[in-house]
Amino acid sequence: MYLLALGRGKDFLPVFADTGHEHQLTYDFIRELPRLTGGPKIRWVKADFTGAIARKRKFIAKNWPGDGVPEDRIARALALLHPSGIPFLDLCLLKGRFPSTMARFCSQELKHFPVYLQVIAPFLEAGHRVMSWQGVRAEESPRRAALPVREKTEEGLSTIRPILKWSWEDVFAIHRKHGIEPNPLYRLGCSRVGCMPCIHARKDEIRNIAHRFPDEIDRVSEWERLVTETCKRGLSSFFSHDKVPGDHQGRAGIPMPDIREVVEWSRTARGGKQFGFASMMEPAQCSSLYGLCE
Repeated sequence: MYLLALGRGKDFLPVFADTGHEHQLTYDFIRELPRLTGGPKIRWVKADFTGAIARKRKFIAKNWPGDGVPEDRIARALALLHPSGIPFLDLCLLKGRFPSTMARFCSQELKHFPVYLQVIAPFLEAGHRVMSWQGVRAEESPRRAALPVREKTEEGLSTIRPILKWSWEDVFAIHRKHGIEPNPLYRLGCSRVGCMPCIHARKDEIRNIAHRFPDEIDRVSEWERLVTETCKRGLSSFFSHDKVPGDHQGRAGIPMPDIREVVEWSRTARGGKQFGFASMMEPAQCSSLYGLCE
């Protein structure tokens, strides 16, 4: 999107919504883009849940005792429930759960709302017309495939999705046109370079991330502990209950697999019981799904 806008030769304001759940290589790529292209500086925005978490602390102290939650659990939750400054984690602490297919609150809360409130709304309030480009592609998901190329609101906001019909070949072609190497994660087996990992990550993607970036698994495992300790149910896992097969599906009394259990499952062959041959091999130094290693 940045390169496409740059090619028009007109002023634009690039905006990146930092979820706090991206890989460092993605952050480095975004920070370097203006220097490599000579384009405008990218404005970073972050959601802030400080006030909402403070309200939740008051709610817990007031209501959990009457709901029969043990005092030691309440004390532990209050001791841990503080803003971390990491938008994704703070949102999950606030919700008492991680996002899922049926409750995809992460994109709205971490990207759409902060961009609108911090960037778009001030321009609209000042009487400007705003054209917002969104970098989504139809190939990425059925939900995105159903989006229109153009939308307009009464407030004067025009939303345009210029690369909606682009293929992945088009994406890498514009990189080559501008002499820009793609995000390094694309050469390391990643099909997408958003959240690390995404709640929708495929089995092979989870296995690849665990092989290459074990620190990311450790981080999410610690987030699972924090969200579990601060939610009323006392149980929360990063991946949804139906991510892996097992007796936990449809049975509330059996804990859902945590991310380490999901990683172990990702190393198995079809059926999820025996370790597959691929799990015993180190991934190739370059393993692009898009032929970038050739």
